[in-house]
Amino acid sequence: MTRGTRSRRATQGLTLAVCLALAGAPTAASAPDGPPDGPRGNGNGQLPATSTTGLTMPESYPVQPALQEFDHAPDDKSYAADLVGYADLAPRLNAVMAESDRVSTQVVGQSTEGRDLYLVTVTAPETRQQTTQQTRWRDLVEQDPAKAAQDERLARDYKTPIWFSANIHGNEWEGTDAVLHYIEELATSDDPAVAELLENHRLYFSPTLNPDGRYLGTRATALASTPTATWSPTSPRRRFPTWSWRRRCCPSTPRPARLHRQPAGGATGPPHGENYEYDLFIPHNYALALQVEQDVVDAAIEGNPLTDAGGIKIPYRDTPSGWDDYPPIFTAQYAAYFGALTATVELPLPRDRRIGVQTPERAAVNTAVASEVIESSVDYVAAHSEEILANQIEFFRRAAAGEPKTALTGENIAEVPGPDQWKELWDPTDDQDPVDLPRAYVIPAGEGQRSASDAASLVEQLRLHGVEVQVLNAPRTLDGTTYPAGSYVVDLHQPHRALANALLDLGTDISQKVPTMYDISAWSYAYLWGATVDKVGDITDRAIPGTRAIEVPLSVGTAPKKQVATAFDVAGVTDYRALNDLLDADAEVWMLDEGVAVVSADDHATVVNAAVEHDIVVRAADDEQLTSVAAGEAKALDDLTVGVVGGADDRTSFEQLGFDIVPLTAGSIAGDPAVLGDVDVLWVDGTFSFSGADAGGRQTVAEWLADGHAIVGAGTAGFGAAAQFDLVEATPVQGSGRSNGIVAVDTPDGSILAPHAQDHAFVYPPVWFTELGGSTTVEQTYATDPMLAGHWRATNGANGPDAAAGQASVISARGDQGTAVVFGTSPLFRTHPKGGLSQVAQAVVWAAPEAAED
Repeated sequence: MTRGTRSRRATQGLTLAVCLALAGAPTAASAPDGPPDGPRGNGNGQLPATSTTGLTMPESYPVQPALQEFDHAPDDKSYAADLVGYADLAPRLNAVMAESDRVSTQVVGQSTEGRDLYLVTVTAPETRQQTTQQTRWRDLVEQDPAKAAQDERLARDYKTPIWFSANIHGNEWEGTDAVLHYIEELATSDDPAVAELLENHRLYFSPTLNPDGRYLGTRATALASTPTATWSPTSPRRRFPTWSWRRRCCPSTPRPARLHRQPAGGATGPPHGENYEYDLFIPHNYALALQVEQDVVDAAIEGNPLTDAGGIKIPYRDTPSGWDDYPPIFTAQYAAYFGALTATVELPLPRDRRIGVQTPERAAVNTAVASEVIESSVDYVAAHSEEILANQIEFFRRAAAGEPKTALTGENIAEVPGPDQWKELWDPTDDQDPVDLPRAYVIPAGEGQRSASDAASLVEQLRLHGVEVQVLNAPRTLDGTTYPAGSYVVDLHQPHRALANALLDLGTDISQKVPTMYDISAWSYAYLWGATVDKVGDITDRAIPGTRAIEVPLSVGTAPKKQVATAFDVAGVTDYRALNDLLDADAEVWMLDEGVAVVSADDHATVVNAAVEHDIVVRAADDEQLTSVAAGEAKALDDLTVGVVGGADDRTSFEQLGFDIVPLTAGSIAGDPAVLGDVDVLWVDGTFSFSGADAGGRQTVAEWLADGHAIVGAGTAGFGAAAQFDLVEATPVQGSGRSNGIVAVDTPDGSILAPHAQDHAFVYPPVWFTELGGSTTVEQTYATDPMLAGHWRATNGANGPDAAAGQASVISARGDQGTAVVFGTSPLFRTHPKGGLSQVAQAVVWAAPEAAED
């Protein structure tokens, strides 16, 4: 089968996420999540006074608070292109609310620099009773889809939401302007078609998801984080988690369509992720893309290159590889796990790189194209909402009923109802692998669990996504393993099974399916978050008896009542937070070789507080542990400060672990050697070389290292930093291009990573070390068959998984010149692999100087 071969246009545009949603106003109970700062004021509508989730949806419409207006800021980079500046948003929204009872606005959080984030709803006014009914129908669609499918009133009167989200990348401005124009048109139009639209739909708008980046003219946020993967809230660094808004506004079938760079609408290309229900997803999604394409071309917008090109790039049709929906991390793709129609849509004209901002001429074209995309998308969904709603209900019904997944093949593709333009392009061999679903995932309690704290964090994360979690009331033997009471069970007979399986399953090695990948290709909580997780049974098996549903992880925090020396396992991220809190409080703490912290009896009250705050198990130290401390066999710990040479992910990761941090560069050290005064360990995952004006800093660092300090780092940058001070001796080898994924690793006995060892790691890209010399020690290796899931193939015969097999993935050295630990894996990547975070913490604690005697 031959796919289209239209050449890629190296364009760069402006992000506009479009969420064509089939769901009603959610309740707090249905979505236990949300930004930290909730809505302000009640306006003319009703908002409950309290919210446990941070984002409370209205009880009726409209809700029209007086939005705080901010001073005009001439430095706002939006103005370079005659676009709307951030300070213009509140006045525009206040004005449109004053003019129309169709428009509601909520402040749903603040950016890092304190700018309000708005959620705008445009719909026909609703009484409290009407809004309550819409919420009931939404819950019915998700929680009892079989009943929803038979509800004739629901099919007739359910107001299907449509959500547009703009400006997720700050220097892709124009989506915001298109959204505002459309809101104002809907608010004041006397067209009967608009009135009908708003009687039958709620339209949600997030005018800008990245107001700091918009103001600064940067793709990233003020924290230097690019918020593409905001659906996966693995850290608090992103204060505007769009995944939570999406679940609250339209948790069932949002359709994000982001206008920026290359792909421009419709379904993405192969290989497709196994957890989508593609027979429900692609017929209307591809047909919608074709309509958007036709409408954009027919509009003949002056200056729009898409007009002369005769269309937009639709990856499913035009891109054989390179932009697919396999990795479950992009903003658009999250929606598909709720039965969504999702796509990424891109605007045609890049900003002028010579001046770093957009020009008014290009901005006008992009705004016009974005406006056309919005209206075309709404027209399509409004015309086909009955069929799309039926597909969404069927999506949840299959999941709740525990039906096996059926792969699309050449034999059954003709039976798929709905638009059929997509069928001639579907390749049953390459497009999507079949998937065999387990009955459940079990997160063991007790001795079978590597990290109780990581297990609790994982359960909390699953609940944040709305995944149902149960707990065993009594011991139960499943697939030959006996799990104790208190073990968690994620039964895949649930409406959110697609998301649950995407989050917990390993994924697939797709290296041979496509030559390259746009971004990460595997993203599994079960393999990367430090907790032990087991697959059990088959989706068709009977239910696991003796379980009860939970809303939050079970509390396990305990500590001895008597004032005795205590001990606790330091295995997970939360354990390191507790450890660092104790050290911050000047508690006397030792670390044993087996990864157990021992705390002096004099600090009993402090450790009890830590057990309660962090919900960890603290027990009385046994005689063997006390003997090791008394014999000097345990390392005395001190409050640790990490100097971070790296980016926002590095800094945020160490903050999550509870370390004190000092951001550093070679230049800052050269300019002021005193900045190393309180630093115990340098973490290096960025440029760290001393030359030119910074050359003097090299001697400062060398002396600091020789005084008992250490470099811990990752990748070629971390290795280069350690090697330039002669701390390690090895040859680093880097995997091919954008190779990335989940790999199997082995940990030797006696390794600094042997306590609470882990079997998996994330790489992007993989680095391994050969020709080790001197005192350089192997602390971890890639397994003999390392590649488990993702995309990693050799490009020169020596940079593929076979070359890395059995080679060192983590090395260390300790000598008179200092100490070093270097990771060839990517343990802090986007703060995601929580198991990697705890391994870095292990390395830091091992490498840091021992506490001085009083």
